Amino acid sequence: MPPPETRLVLLHKQATSARVRFLCGTHGVVGFSPLPPHARLRPPDEAPPVSIHPAAALRQAVAHLALAPDALVADTGFHAWADTPTCKILIGLARFTTIDPPFAAAERVGAHFIALTEARALSPIERLLLGRVYEHAMG
Repeated sequence: MPPPETRLVLLHKQATSARVRFLCGTHGVVGFSPLPPHARLRPPDEAPPVSIHPAAALRQAVAHLALAPDALVADTGFHAWADTPTCKILIGLARFTTIDPPFAAAERVGAHFIALTEARALSPIERLLLGRVYEHAMG
């Protein structure tokens, strides 16, 4: 089996109100391509003991969105694993450091920001994943 892929969920948490929004593209919230159709999210207690730092995925996200290098930071306290018949996918979390979400950058790549309550149209695996991310982000 090939080495695991690394993907990110991109989140903005408003410093003053704690409002949480997720970057959502046409493919969903796991950047920047859809999860394979038969992906299964592992329960948190089934995660491998060693994880991969999402630095490379973070650099790709910054470049894809044409942001300043410090506009996104990895939240290394969160990770999830998705399994498919052909690969394993590490799903990390990155947070926007800007005061407001970078709406213009999102629009340039055909994406927008959604709240957790707007995730009904996402796949079941993405809704489950966002629930875990939200729980982590809110502490």
